[in-house]
Amino acid sequence: MKDLTSQFLELVRLTATSLPPDVENAIKKAYKVEEEGSAAKGALDTILKNVEMARENSTPICQDTGTPLFYVQYPEGWSTRKLRTQIREAVAQATKNSYLRPNAVDSLTGKNTGDNLGDDHYPTIHFEEVEGDTLTVELMLKGGGCENVGAQYKLPNAKFNAGRDLDGVRKVVLDAVNEAQGKGCAPGILGVAIGGDRGSSYLASKEALLRSMEDKNDDPDLAKLEEDIYEQANELGIGPMGFGGKTTVLGVKAKSTHRLPASFFVSVSYMCWAYRRRKMTVQGDTVIYG
Repeated sequence: MKDLTSQFLELVRLTATSLPPDVENAIKKAYKVEEEGSAAKGALDTILKNVEMARENSTPICQDTGTPLFYVQYPEGWSTRKLRTQIREAVAQATKNSYLRPNAVDSLTGKNTGDNLGDDHYPTIHFEEVEGDTLTVELMLKGGGCENVGAQYKLPNAKFNAGRDLDGVRKVVLDAVNEAQGKGCAPGILGVAIGGDRGSSYLASKEALLRSMEDKNDDPDLAKLEEDIYEQANELGIGPMGFGGKTTVLGVKAKSTHRLPASFFVSVSYMCWAYRRRKMTVQGDTVIYG
């Protein structure tokens, strides 16, 4: 297999500096519905100008360039060890080039590594072997502010009168949004996972965020849940950056996973407006970024 370090570097640069079109369009749509002269419209106007400047100057969209989360689907026979080495080298180069801020801090000593390389979990790289000869790599940069307001619930939940059903899921997800207020850099995008164990549920909630803003859930029950949460979350009046307004969330993406009968977890991964995720596909000598 060939060295793809430079291609991975370009994926990091693109993700950090250029907001995906579907996300930018969602923010523009939100801008149009906010009242003229309101703090909400002013915040969205500033966000959109920042997005444009970051893209033009190839500079980070946000000062918190986030935790790099890579999702790698690789053909049979490829070396995950070599892919990991190349990805880590690309992350280090991206940090040197100021596409990423040095973010990897030792939890015991507080020392920053200076290159965004920590232990085996930083950056986080998920590998999955697939059929065919195409390598697909998706990268998400998840900021600390929005990560801090993520939440996990156990159903049933007496506090919210939430049972083990989709209505119970709706109630606790709305609580997560209400608790976040503007601290997650609203308007946010919600990745919701229903089921799993504590770890796999959080993992699935982040995987849900890899979906396009414009798609619709294949499961009609989950599609309705997403629509209900989206509408009701935007009725909370939290608004962009917590300034009030009509746009508290830009979208909701949910998925269901199998669980033990004894457990019913609901995990919410909150993504800030700087919804930085991009994809790279490699087939032969052809590399496509999306």
